[in-house]
Amino acid sequence: MNIVIIGAGYVGLTTGACLADLGHGVTCVDLDAERIAQLVHGRMPIFEPGLAELVRMQAAAGHLHFASRPDTVVPLADVVFIAVGTPAREDGDTDLTHVEAAARDIALLLRSEALVVLKSTVPAGTARRIRQLIARRRGNSDIAVASNPEFLREGSAIADFLGADRIVAGADDEASRALLEEVYEPLTGNGIPLVSTSTVNAELVKYAANAFLALKIGFINDVANLCERAGADVSDVARGIGLDKRIGTAFLMPGPGFGGSCFPKDTRSFVQTGRRLAARQHLIEELVDKNEARKRELARRIIREAGDKPAGKTVAVLGVAFKGNTDDVRESAALTIIPLLQRAGLKVRAHDPKARAAASEYLEDVEWRATAYQAAERADLTVVLTDWAEYRDLDLRRLSGAMAGQTLVDFRNVFEPSEVIRHGLRYVSLGRPPMAAANRSARAGLAERVGIAASPA
Repeated sequence: MNIVIIGAGYVGLTTGACLADLGHGVTCVDLDAERIAQLVHGRMPIFEPGLAELVRMQAAAGHLHFASRPDTVVPLADVVFIAVGTPAREDGDTDLTHVEAAARDIALLLRSEALVVLKSTVPAGTARRIRQLIARRRGNSDIAVASNPEFLREGSAIADFLGADRIVAGADDEASRALLEEVYEPLTGNGIPLVSTSTVNAELVKYAANAFLALKIGFINDVANLCERAGADVSDVARGIGLDKRIGTAFLMPGPGFGGSCFPKDTRSFVQTGRRLAARQHLIEELVDKNEARKRELARRIIREAGDKPAGKTVAVLGVAFKGNTDDVRESAALTIIPLLQRAGLKVRAHDPKARAAASEYLEDVEWRATAYQAAERADLTVVLTDWAEYRDLDLRRLSGAMAGQTLVDFRNVFEPSEVIRHGLRYVSLGRPPMAAANRSARAGLAERVGIAASPA
C-alpha cells in the first residue's frame, strides 16, 4: 500500500519507519526542509532507541522516502496519515492549528479513493470536523477521515508499534474501516487485537487511556508520601497491589511527577473536553494540579536536605529528561526543580546522557558535566531525577568518594538502600524512610556506624 505521512516528528517518523517495516511504501512529508535533508542523509533529528537503524534500513531498501512538499506524493497515496503537533493552548485545550493546516494543504491533492487518518492526538469530534473542512475545500464529500491514535512510549516506541497491546481503528464507514484493517493486517495477522470503532470513540480512547495511566502515577506518589509517614516501604506496597491482575504493575513507581509530550498535555485537554461538554473530569482536574505541586514539593525537599544555609552549596542533578531513554525535556521535573534550587541559592551541576542540548534551551547558569561522577565532584548532595539505566549502574564507592557531602537524594528509587548505606552515603528516597532502609540491611550495626540512625525520618 502507498502511504504518505504528513509530519516527520517523533510520531510521524516512528510510524513511517514501522509501516515501511511492515512492507508498505511510505513517504514522510515535513515542511521543515532542513529536517528532511537530515533524514535523506541518514541523520536523525530526534533520539529514540533503534529508530535511526530502522529508518536507514528501510530507506536503503527503498521502502521509506522523504519529501518537503506534499504535492508530488499525496496524489498517489492510498492512505494519508496526519501526524503533526497538537500543542496545548494557554487554557489547556488542544491547539488544532497544525492539523487543520495539514488538512487544507492536502485537500485538493487527494484522489477520491484515498483515506485521511488522524494519527495526531486530538479531542473528541476532531475527525468529523476535519472531514467537513476537507469537504468544504474540495467542494464535495468524497474523502473520509479516520482516527488511529498512537500509543508510543518514548524510549520504546518501535516495540510499542510492532508489538502493540492493541490497534485502535476509528472509522465512520465500512470502506475506511477496511482500508485501516488492510494497513495493519501484518500486525493483526500475528495476533495483535484491532479495536474497530467510531472516530469519536477512538479519539476518547487515547485521552482516557493516558488519563488513567497518569492517575496511577499520581496515586502511587500519594501512597509513597503515606508510606514515609507510616514507616512502610512503597516498593513492597506497590508490588503487593500491582500483582492484582485488575491493577497491574505498570506505572506504580513513585517519582517527581509525570512529564513528557503526552501525559501533561493530554490530561489538560481531557479536562477541557469535559468542561466543554459539561461532563467535568474532577479526578483528572485534581491530578493536573497535584502533579505540578509534586515538583515544587520535591524541590523544597532537596533544599531542606541541603541544610539550614543552602546558599552557596552545590547540588549535582543526575538526569534532566522527563524519563530515561529519551532526550525529551518537555514538562520534565528538572525544568521546575532546578530553577527553584537556584532561587534558594544552590549551585547546580547537571548531567544527562542525551538531554543536555534540549534542556540548555530552558535552563540557565547550570554547570554541565560530561559524566555523572564529574557532576558529583565536590557536590554537597547528589539528586537523581531521571531513571537512566546508567545511573542504576553507578559505582557508589566512586560516587561517594567524589562528593564533598554524604547525601544521595534518589527521586526514582533506582538504588537498593542497603547498598547506598554500605558505601557511607545518607540515602533519601521516595516512600522508603531512611530508618526503614537501614533496618533492611543484613549487617548488624551498619546503620549506626554510618550515622543513619541520626538522620531525620
